[in-house]
Amino acid sequence: MEAKKCLEPPNTMEDVVKGLHVLFEEDHVNVEQVISFLESYRSDPADWAKYADYDPHRYTRNLVDEGNGKFNLIVLCWGEGQGSSIHDHADAHCFLKVLDGRLKETQFPWPSESEPDNSLESTGSRFYETNEVNYINDSIGLHRVENVSHADTAASLHVYIPAFDMCQSFDQRTGHKRKCQVTFTSKYGLRTPYKPSSCTK
Repeated sequence: MEAKKCLEPPNTMEDVVKGLHVLFEEDHVNVEQVISFLESYRSDPADWAKYADYDPHRYTRNLVDEGNGKFNLIVLCWGEGQGSSIHDHADAHCFLKVLDGRLKETQFPWPSESEPDNSLESTGSRFYETNEVNYINDSIGLHRVENVSHADTAASLHVYIPAFDMCQSFDQRTGHKRKCQVTFTSKYGLRTPYKPSSCTK
């Protein structure tokens, strides 16, 4: 049995970064330990304010750390009523921690190869409150994340291992998919030049 790495609960985003580098030193990902580590970080908006880049027209993806090329740590900022497309995770592990507000996750099955042009029916939805953590990978299915509030913004911390720059989004009505390049609104707290992407994940 694999020995768990002993880590102190992180007090700051810098502690989160350092801890993830330790957890991902080896190729094996201990999903339960990563979830426990992220849950132990108590969100303080002042701690991640430099990554809180909101946009009135779309949610934003703000890079915190590139994980030496092994993983990406990203803060996503969600304006009122903003949400993602239905998407996969390019065979990566995806951890999501709500930093502020409340987010809704809706999961979907993969489109049927034998029955193309069928709509995607949800397999269930759940709300995640501040400091709660969710995990998904492609063997679990597809999902969409939304800030359904029309009065409050939300923010979430995402860990993707391995890091990826392409994924697939899906049309709920038809199940049709298309490749999307994922981009960053800011890196390390600095705004990046605007590059419109073909779709938003």
